[in-house]
Amino acid sequence: MVRVCVIGAGPSGTAALRAFKSAADKGAQIPEIVCYEKQADLGGLWNYSWRTGLDANSEPVHNSMYRYLWSNGPKECLEFADYTFEEHFGKPIPSYPPREVLHDYIRGRIDKSGIRKWIQCNTAVRNVTYDEATSMFTVVTQDLAANEQRSEEFDYVMCCTGHFSTPNVPEFEGFDKFQGRILHAHDFRDAVEMAGRNILIIGTSYSAEDIASQCYKYGVKSVTLSWRTAPMGFHWPDNFTTVSLLTKVVGKTCHFKDGETAEIDDIILCTGYKHHFPFIEPSLRLETANRLWVDSLHKGIFWPTNHKMMYLGMQDQWFTFNMFDAQAWFARDVVMGKIELNNEELDKEWAAWREREGTLEGDEANIRFQADMVQMLIDQTDYPSFNIEGVVQEFLQWEEHKHHDIMAFRDHPHKSVMTGTVAPVHHTKWLEALDDSMECYLKN
Repeated sequence: MVRVCVIGAGPSGTAALRAFKSAADKGAQIPEIVCYEKQADLGGLWNYSWRTGLDANSEPVHNSMYRYLWSNGPKECLEFADYTFEEHFGKPIPSYPPREVLHDYIRGRIDKSGIRKWIQCNTAVRNVTYDEATSMFTVVTQDLAANEQRSEEFDYVMCCTGHFSTPNVPEFEGFDKFQGRILHAHDFRDAVEMAGRNILIIGTSYSAEDIASQCYKYGVKSVTLSWRTAPMGFHWPDNFTTVSLLTKVVGKTCHFKDGETAEIDDIILCTGYKHHFPFIEPSLRLETANRLWVDSLHKGIFWPTNHKMMYLGMQDQWFTFNMFDAQAWFARDVVMGKIELNNEELDKEWAAWREREGTLEGDEANIRFQADMVQMLIDQTDYPSFNIEGVVQEFLQWEEHKHHDIMAFRDHPHKSVMTGTVAPVHHTKWLEALDDSMECYLKN
């Protein structure tokens, strides 16, 4: 029997499981599916742990979640087409849920579809190799509870571990003698500890934007934002300062390229993550910058010289959960022989998408680029069709709200393209909502 190995049980890994289960529910004969998850529970990055560095099994901590994290994009833009928020919670809910609410939503679809039986938690993948002679993968795993290794063979491998768990950590002159604390966003856990402190945030990514906002919400004294390529461009509160790139640190004084200085207590590096897959043999290992059209991968999924090796969710992301679904359904149909891939056509297609990526300017162009990619995949499968242009419009509205007031965009409702429902307004403005529990969020 054909066997498929899925590595990771976060949103992209469980999307793969859900795709195969959907086919089985329609009467198709599906392969044997085995999913390995190194964490103690499924959910990927949406698991929260107070731990940093190493987890309870002495494995590198996977998640980058922090307390009080709320979705930084409308839930209506990531909603599963086959399992809506309204179905899960039994009522419409506001548009920007806290982490616990989103984690519960992910788990709800898993429980309803009955795919948990395929997931082996506390199991780390140590090595993936491919034998050209047998056309089989050998996957070596370690049971972290029993501390035992085993080896199994598979026909296909789907790497669904994400790419937001291995931090990219630059070094600046004087870091070794800085009289404060330096941490990467991956290890940030609680904005409350920044109350009354002067912090420097290096980077302009989503984590920079959100950690700065969280710290403001919980009483930071001042925030200095340092950029390399371009500033974020939002209307920040009065205790925010935007400066150019950090050049050096002397004591607690940070010096910047534009000649400005600032006295800083804590430095938070929001400098991105690395695509890091040391457990996959070099000939199959994805190496790419964080970009919309990923290096090498055909359809953004398939290893170019071996389509039996697949990667899901490796793009820089506007679309998330429903994009992972689109990739999963397409990958499933390739595995099951419903879609055939032609290398010559795929090489031309890859080059055309890469060329288009190079012409993109501005957020709308980037959003539409990824929307077109999702549409391309959905059009060839039986994934429930949804109004992708409607999602694009919600993204554009979200961008408008952020640029109008970065601290209030979460107070706006959005419309679900799946149900047509406009979300209710949350009972408390985001800046005043200090309790991020699911119980508090869902109360009327």
